[in-house]
Amino acid sequence: MTNPSSNRIDSTSRVIEATPKAIYQAFMNPEDLAVWLPPEGMSAHVDVFEPHEGGTYKITLTYETDEVHLGKTSENTDVTQGRFLELVPDTKIVLAGQFDSEDEAFSGEMVQTWYLEAVEEGTKVTIICENVPTGIRKEDHDEGMNSTLENLANFMGQ
Repeated sequence: MTNPSSNRIDSTSRVIEATPKAIYQAFMNPEDLAVWLPPEGMSAHVDVFEPHEGGTYKITLTYETDEVHLGKTSENTDVTQGRFLELVPDTKIVLAGQFDSEDEAFSGEMVQTWYLEAVEEGTKVTIICENVPTGIRKEDHDEGMNSTLENLANFMGQ
């Protein structure tokens, strides 16, 4: 199967009033991650979470709407699974993952890198997604990533 990602890279960043250590810990705790990770209109369940280099993860995101056929895995869910490629405490998190989907437009492995950079106001969090599947519209992806960062800021008490 070919990767229909067309080598697209999507990215976003935001300054969050928290230390890099606090943000890193919020990512490494699956209960916390399930609270702030899902974009607006979704909830999350962390099915598998082994936060070490080479460890695996599986996360189910559920659309909380009456509309159907929004999900990549089923009518109202996106299931993503993959592995931790690199973990640099309080600095960087690199994941390689893919959607459980029968639609080839969502196939292929996407690499997601989270950079945590200490700045005067707190932490600049930058997300870079490489090899984004073509089935994910850029506008939707940008909106989702920005919503996640908004949730993270709220989780950190902003």
